Amino acid sequence: MKALVYSDFGGNDRFELTEREEPHVGPDTLVVRVVAAGINPVDYKIREGYLRGLIDTQLPAVPGWDVAGIVEKTGLDTPEFAVGDPVLAYARADVVGHGSVAELMPVPVRAATRKPDGLSFEAAAALPLAGLTALQTLERAAVGAGQNVLIHGAAGGVGSFGVQLARLRGARVVGTASERNHAYLRELGAEPVVYGDGLVDAARALVPSGFDVIVDFVGGSTLDTTRELLAPGGVVASIADSRARTEFGGHYIWVRPDAAQLGELAQLAAAGDLRVEIASTYPLDEAAAAYAELEEGHTRGKIVVTV
Repeated sequence: MKALVYSDFGGNDRFELTEREEPHVGPDTLVVRVVAAGINPVDYKIREGYLRGLIDTQLPAVPGWDVAGIVEKTGLDTPEFAVGDPVLAYARADVVGHGSVAELMPVPVRAATRKPDGLSFEAAAALPLAGLTALQTLERAAVGAGQNVLIHGAAGGVGSFGVQLARLRGARVVGTASERNHAYLRELGAEPVVYGDGLVDAARALVPSGFDVIVDFVGGSTLDTTRELLAPGGVVASIADSRARTEFGGHYIWVRPDAAQLGELAQLAAAGDLRVEIASTYPLDEAAAAYAELEEGHTRGKIVVTV
């Protein structure tokens, strides 16, 4: 099979498109013929070697955990699925090796859910990691109706889902983003503010009493303004800064595969209740260029590789 592969750790130039042995099907595994693969910053952080010690990588490795495609083979104990079923999955394995940026991918049955009619394969591939990250963060922070929620990085791949899911729960959402993305955030149901200088004043002008929940999908210095913006008894959750837990007593999130939750997100997207913003698509032959765009760090929505 054809796959995007890197054989040692480093930059984008480590990628090569090559032939690779087809994955075998384990007893509780599906082999999925990939139609589309969603790519995420964690993919290139692993390739760069930044997560060594946290995640094991078996080189040569294929990147990608987000997949949408057709079941090609089923394991001996996978009664939930049959050959030919359209599926999507956040198919994170314990060891990085057989990723989704390839013609075939092994997918643990516990991570897979059926793709509903009305949801394109491209949108399905853009949904898993980012959608589950947003959903699990909001659940951990117990976001609910009537709350004032501040989302940092609201126009990004995770943030876009976070805004919509918080609004579906009945929360009022203020989102930080660059000015060029403010109209987009309004379409999603958020009140936009510019990050950086003036953020505290702008956010306080909208919600003088402070925010019940502050969600960080960015990292870096984002949480530096938290004490000025958090309401008494408010909750902080982050996917990128452990201070959310150690300094503010909140939650530091690492997304988990969850087929049931992913199925719920897919149904919302298929029904038109959850918008899946796709920034660009690339064919498999140009997958390295897809990662080059992702690594620039200014993408609104998701980048998808089509196979």
